[in-house]
Amino acid sequence: MVVATVGTSGSGKTTTLEYLISHFSANGYRVGAIKHIHHEEFSIDKEGTNTWRYAKAGSEIIVAVAPKEIDIIKKTKNELEDLDKIIELLEKENLKIIFIEGFHKLIAKKKSVLKIICAKDYADLERTLKDTLPPILGVTGLITQNTDELKFGDIPIIKVPQHGEKLTKTIKEHIENQEKS
Repeated sequence: MVVATVGTSGSGKTTTLEYLISHFSANGYRVGAIKHIHHEEFSIDKEGTNTWRYAKAGSEIIVAVAPKEIDIIKKTKNELEDLDKIIELLEKENLKIIFIEGFHKLIAKKKSVLKIICAKDYADLERTLKDTLPPILGVTGLITQNTDELKFGDIPIIKVPQHGEKLTKTIKEHIENQEKS
């Protein structure tokens, strides 16, 4: 099951996913997460480290193994082309749920991905919804601090963490339906 939060920077995506990941992992679900980072120069690999030196020498994939962590560093030209491959890689890990933060342009048109829209306000919500196809599970984020509305059209507005159980219940229903088919 793949569930994505989409929305603008600062809209509440991380807070929503932090709540969901915490809830599902505490309830025995195996959970994975994918985070889209927009910063062009971002690298977990720091200049001068051995792994950095291997990449500089030409290695496309470097695996760093420590007592409590394994990091796979893959050098790529365009991370957006690799999203489906990354999802496939995580699916092989027998995870029950893969949460994705960001990648709106790639996720918006995928009917196979459950979406949670995070928005700062109604204008932000309308912009994000404009190109986003269902299934949309709900709206969360900063917008919930400024409204008492419970729906936007047919889409529920859910304040997380206060009413997050509504979102977790919906996701659990999708998991159960997927398991039946």
